[in-house]
Amino acid sequence: MALEQLGAPEMRATMKSFCDALVTHRDMLNQLNVYPVPDGDTGTNMALTLQSVVAALEDAGDDMSAVCGAISHGSLMGARGNSGVILSQILRALAGYVASMGAADAEVLAGSLRKASVAADEAVSVPVEGTILTVVRDVSYAAAEFVKGGASLVGLLECCLAAGRVSLQRTPELLPQLARANVVDAGGAGFLLLLDALATTTDGRPLPEPPVTDTTVGVGAALATSGVAEGADTAPHGQFAATQGDAALDAGPTRYEVMFFLEAPSERIGEFRSAWEELGDSIVIVGDDGLWNCHIHSNQIGASIEAGIEVGRPFDIRITDLYEQVDHIETLADPSAALSATDPVSPSSAAEGITISSTAQAAGAITEVVAVSVGSGVARMFESLGVRAIIAGGQTMNPSTADFLQAIEQLGAQQVVLLPNNSNIIAVAEQVDACTEAVVRVIPTRGIAEGLAALVAYNPTLDAAQNYQAMFDAAAEVVAGEVTQAVRDTDSEIGPVAKGQWLGLDRNGLRVVANSAVGAATGLLAELLSHEHELVTVIYGADATQAQVAEIQSWLATNHPDIELEAHEGNQPLYSFYLGVE
Repeated sequence: MALEQLGAPEMRATMKSFCDALVTHRDMLNQLNVYPVPDGDTGTNMALTLQSVVAALEDAGDDMSAVCGAISHGSLMGARGNSGVILSQILRALAGYVASMGAADAEVLAGSLRKASVAADEAVSVPVEGTILTVVRDVSYAAAEFVKGGASLVGLLECCLAAGRVSLQRTPELLPQLARANVVDAGGAGFLLLLDALATTTDGRPLPEPPVTDTTVGVGAALATSGVAEGADTAPHGQFAATQGDAALDAGPTRYEVMFFLEAPSERIGEFRSAWEELGDSIVIVGDDGLWNCHIHSNQIGASIEAGIEVGRPFDIRITDLYEQVDHIETLADPSAALSATDPVSPSSAAEGITISSTAQAAGAITEVVAVSVGSGVARMFESLGVRAIIAGGQTMNPSTADFLQAIEQLGAQQVVLLPNNSNIIAVAEQVDACTEAVVRVIPTRGIAEGLAALVAYNPTLDAAQNYQAMFDAAAEVVAGEVTQAVRDTDSEIGPVAKGQWLGLDRNGLRVVANSAVGAATGLLAELLSHEHELVTVIYGADATQAQVAEIQSWLATNHPDIELEAHEGNQPLYSFYLGVE
């Protein structure tokens, strides 16, 4: 028999079901992005947020106040990415209203959805229509109308699900980026799973199964089914309008995602928000009682953090290069490898382990290097340049502070240099020094090319401080680029992009669109090279060949005969070439 109201046990069960649904739908939510590179992560961020909620509920009491308090605190502390932060605000508002009422019948749930919509809009400096904000608002309006004449809880949820599906399908009409890519908003799709979880708790119906995805075209495979969940409306043009990633709407003008918690008084948050509005977009600031979860997309990382320092104490700082977000290839190639609802999805737990090289410590060595690496060939290159500890990781498989500490312990080193080789890992690496008696210095390498350049300057017989300066300077001299394949048709800042075309990107964004990987690589080199350069390093990935490298070398010999080329097998996934210019 269907329930007419939800108490504390039912709220707890709903959060568990919502977490289960987000984990099983994670790849679907991640898989496609408005921007044509393989970088979706909305599903992961939303799942991380709910796993934090579930963890908080494990230690919570059984009364409604304790359960809703755990939902609120867990979602605030666990929110990741733009979608996760907005979702946390929705959950906090919903939980707060339900707690104040003691139970959630149809009328209370409708009221909590309205509170959630208002709170989500208020968290965003410039609300964008055609996103999760629109879907939540449309659902809340439909709920308010439905309960005016009295309603059952099941009836209300059916109404909300129907309104949510219609709203989701019209998001491309409201946001041009979605329309160009023939997609709908991923955050909105994730929010509908909350309604599904509420329905499961209310009448016992099963959670919806994720759509079957076509994995034959890498991470950009089109979704094969026609709805977010069973029974969803058909998308425009007869194709399911898949979802965008967190980086999608800001992939062009802003490059970095900056997130941190901020301890600051409420009266200074307006000042802080105003400062951030001068620095970037996709601003989300949520929290209360002196603790705030803050998110911005900006090209000014330092200024974004300094704005927080001006009003309080930022901590747990996380920085992501939005062009480098890429899912782990093994998960994408095998949908059956998707995490179960009981598996952790935290980036730190996704690291595949620590490898200590069998190579003996260099004679007279004072300083050791710990590097993060993806690709067996890249790992071999690092080892050849003196790295004895390699942590397997990268985007969405970010190692934790504990992983770095374990590597340092296994080395038995007293002075260590860390090479994170990914923007998302730098902040974690910078916490290590305070957690160990060893002297630790971090070279803030954002990619493999920078890491290799830094290692050329590494001298194991010098101390960590001396190595830091030399390696930092060497990494800073590198001009980095990369080549990957477009995962969808879209428009970009340099013109139209067709699915399957090859993209050349540098630190400023998309520079080249070509019909072959070699064309993208040589086109990008044409943009990057000048008469001042002497060396091009090409690291070719798992889907590239030596014949393609030979084509690049031939182009370089013709167009820049004075510049040398070094080629190395990296075996990295998804990116055919990493390029380093010195």
